[in-house]
Amino acid sequence: MAMERQGFDVERIAVRGWEGELVDQQDLLERNRTHYILRAGLTGLLRGVLRVLASNPAKFFTALRLAFKMGWHADRALPYHMIYLAEACQIIPLLREKNICHVHAHFGTNSAEVAMLVAALGGPPYSFTVHGPEEFDKPVFIGLREKIERALFVIAVSSFGRSQIFRWIGGPDWPKVHVVHCGIDPVFYAIAPVPVPDCARVVCVGRISEQKGQLLLIAAISKLVNKGIDIELVLAGDGEMRSHAEQLIAELGLVNHVRITGSISSEQVREEILASRALVLPSFMEGLPVVLMEAMVLKRPVLSTYVAGIPELVRSGTDGWLFPAGDVDALTEALEQLLTTPIARLNEMGEAAHLRARERHSIDTEAAKLAQHLLNAYGIDQLEHNLSVESRAGKILHSENRQDN
Repeated sequence: MAMERQGFDVERIAVRGWEGELVDQQDLLERNRTHYILRAGLTGLLRGVLRVLASNPAKFFTALRLAFKMGWHADRALPYHMIYLAEACQIIPLLREKNICHVHAHFGTNSAEVAMLVAALGGPPYSFTVHGPEEFDKPVFIGLREKIERALFVIAVSSFGRSQIFRWIGGPDWPKVHVVHCGIDPVFYAIAPVPVPDCARVVCVGRISEQKGQLLLIAAISKLVNKGIDIELVLAGDGEMRSHAEQLIAELGLVNHVRITGSISSEQVREEILASRALVLPSFMEGLPVVLMEAMVLKRPVLSTYVAGIPELVRSGTDGWLFPAGDVDALTEALEQLLTTPIARLNEMGEAAHLRARERHSIDTEAAKLAQHLLNAYGIDQLEHNLSVESRAGKILHSENRQDN
């Protein structure tokens, strides 16, 4: 949406998700605007393959060889890469119908591979955003270097993320990697100021999974309760580790201290943050979590770990507290410091956090950076772009693998 405000026409495409449960109204609106690759099923994929094979066999076999290359020693078996090729074949007619001139994919995993195969089939050039941490965990197995070498440019969401990309590509390709932060839409925080409440509640927002560290957080809550310190934790979200979290809550006798919301809308996330003293995110690895930015623009201190791009955003002692990942004692100490800090000081920290997040993560500022990288890649200056907004024929395709979110 922010890229559209920059004057680009954007088509959305996703692998699946047309029947998934959604609770956010904006997500529902976006779903209606999204093209889904797998909606036509296996028959649709086969039709796409046959259509491309018949129309341009040379390009098809070039892309087929690339798919085999990507499948060699990959983290996923070769049949998956054949499916990615079929998905690329399915996309090609849409690109031509919409006169799309560029593909931008999010995540350097399977979505970036599909974009690369689209280009190999004769489709438009591509770029992609590396969010992490999955790309950093297995760069060789996902063929990250190959994808970057073939891309027009690559976006990292933090300086840390860019440094990790540099580790796996040749020096000549370093200039094509740029930092564009994730952004927060002003609509999210365009509300009357809500002071930090004088309560012992903290909220953790995110998928309940190993890397987010919620089980460690529950253990820290137990340590505080056993010391006679009153505290309430809200786990806002759902995920594969929910049953483990519920079991641990029961085992530690924390049913009256920990609540799990399940999947909630953006508006409900905002309400949970505003009703809490602070947001805590004890992640073991991240890219740069948007929820930290959301809490900060809502003027709440944040507690998180010294991992990935988080220290680039959160200043310990100013915007909140940072502690070593995986250290339950350090997490417990940070929570205790939060609970003993006067509300007036927490409001000061919330104000500092708000300014910090707005300065670094304005959605329109960051979209303008992405737009400029896109224009530069095609040798288009800003004036030319502005003059052609109403008349140009080309469009930008924003390709997202929504199953990752």
